[in-house]
Amino acid sequence: MKGKFYTLMILSFAAIAMVSCKSASKLYKQGNYDEAVEVAVKKLQKKPNDAELRSIIQSAYEYAVNDHESRIRNYSESNNDLKWEWIYNEYQDLQNLYNAIYSAPSVFELVQPVNYSSYITTYREKAGDARITRGMNWMDRGDKESFKKAFYEFQAALSFKPSDIKTQDMMDDAYDAAVTRVVIAQVDNYGFQFSSYNNSFQSSSDGIIRNLQNNSGNFFVHFYSVMDAKSKAIIPDEVIELRLNHMDIGGLQESRDTREVSKEVVVKETVYKPDSVIKQYAKVKARITTTRKTIYSTGDLTVTVRDKNGNYLWNDLVTADNSWSTSYASYTGDERALSEEDKRFLNSRADNIPHESYIIDCIRQELYNNTLYRIKNYYSRY
Repeated sequence: MKGKFYTLMILSFAAIAMVSCKSASKLYKQGNYDEAVEVAVKKLQKKPNDAELRSIIQSAYEYAVNDHESRIRNYSESNNDLKWEWIYNEYQDLQNLYNAIYSAPSVFELVQPVNYSSYITTYREKAGDARITRGMNWMDRGDKESFKKAFYEFQAALSFKPSDIKTQDMMDDAYDAAVTRVVIAQVDNYGFQFSSYNNSFQSSSDGIIRNLQNNSGNFFVHFYSVMDAKSKAIIPDEVIELRLNHMDIGGLQESRDTREVSKEVVVKETVYKPDSVIKQYAKVKARITTTRKTIYSTGDLTVTVRDKNGNYLWNDLVTADNSWSTSYASYTGDERALSEEDKRFLNSRADNIPHESYIIDCIRQELYNNTLYRIKNYYSRY
């Protein structure tokens, strides 16, 4: 039994080795020379004398170098100012092949790959400089959209020149110029009849501001309260006005409906002898009255966005509602006419009428969520 187990293991390892070899060969035949080199290196470390793998890696490396150098020559003739970045990426791929082969000394001696590190240094510098030039050109345009593009150019430049302080400073300047600063004015409750709950709506607007400050949904939009803007001497690009229009706490509405139920029941049994019983049936009736109480309440506020000169940019009406209801039932007539479901409903208790403050809080929370969503959606387009 053990012999069979070991035989199966040996066959399994042999199969894996054959698949691995075929994988390198398949990649090579498909023209995936870089991958073929990497796979062959790993397998040659385990089987350094495998003739097929040795042949594959030599040919695959040669073809890979030819492909990359051909693209480099084509890019060199391009007028696109990103050509240095494209060339850098090709040399980076070539260096990755060198590093993979270098990790296996026996393979390194066989292939003798070229070290492209000096080319990488040269073209990394050129690629970074090209991105910096592009960023500065965008900065010269002087509008927010161009400042955003400049920011991303400088960010890309820093990926090539991470320790360049001047580029970091330019990126910071571009971001500062690209940001849209928005001040949110507090909810206006003027004329609101439930004045005792004004603090609740004040906390909602504060919550909206805090939420937007922590998660604006747009990297280039910053939100401030009026107090924050004053304390930080922020000159807003835009102002959001939140105006509570109305809060209508509905009155208690009551409705009733009646339905009749009936059932055939045994009204009399006559026993002549133990195995002879005569049952007499009759229809019994009952009247079920269902009472339903409802309160429907609504509220809405207007979101208005203006630029720093007070010109209208956008507005939206945000609505919220709250619907409460409860039902209970009573009956008259013969209880025997009731079904089990009728009895369960008749035994259920009506819910207590919610307090006005609870309804207001529900509407306030829905207005908060809806307003937050509308504002984020609007500024996601910036």
